Amino acid sequence: MKKITIALVCMIMAIGAAMAQKTFTFGPKIGVDYTHFWGKDTKHGGQLNYQAGVFFEYRLSNEFAIAPEVVFAAQGGKYDAVVDYSNIIHAEAPSSSIHTKMLGDFEASVTNNVNYINIPVMLKYYVTPSFSIDLGPQLGINVYSKTTYEAKNKDLDIKKTVDYKDNTKTVDVGVALGMTYNIAKDVFVQGRYTMGMTKVYKWDSDTYNGNAQIAIGYRF
Repeated sequence: MKKITIALVCMIMAIGAAMAQKTFTFGPKIGVDYTHFWGKDTKHGGQLNYQAGVFFEYRLSNEFAIAPEVVFAAQGGKYDAVVDYSNIIHAEAPSSSIHTKMLGDFEASVTNNVNYINIPVMLKYYVTPSFSIDLGPQLGINVYSKTTYEAKNKDLDIKKTVDYKDNTKTVDVGVALGMTYNIAKDVFVQGRYTMGMTKVYKWDSDTYNGNAQIAIGYRF
């Protein structure tokens, strides 16, 4: 017990010393994302989304730092498509007159929402004391996956949201590239693009995540 206590005290002192020298910093970040799906069999429409979380940064030297993050990110895409009504999982049966028309294809606005807890680990190269180029892998854990189909034909009052959580892969792996600029002593802005490298859904669909983001953060 005594050894554990001494180890904890030493760790706290080390963290305190690192923070005093600005070797270790952390804080909140929030941003706006433009998310979409990509892949040869995938519609490419995007939508505005958001992210919020925390970051940690440890300066390895004047030029290099490592910065892991834990961020909640709403992702997905929105596009127009021709949809086969009978293929919508658990679709509610509309009135008989509309149902007759809908036993086949219909034009719809399709909104995919797939939300993740993302954990990027960025290696930062400081070109100047205020500007860095950031590159690293990202691990995403899916927490929400639903798709909304809404008929574009004004004569068809159809709007159906389908839960695809069981058909969405739990883990999403990607690669992120971006930059960070310190606009003040403790305030920074980031621009980043993350390209998913694993398929979003469990079925045979060539669909991957894409996320262009602009964020602002504060360092403690």
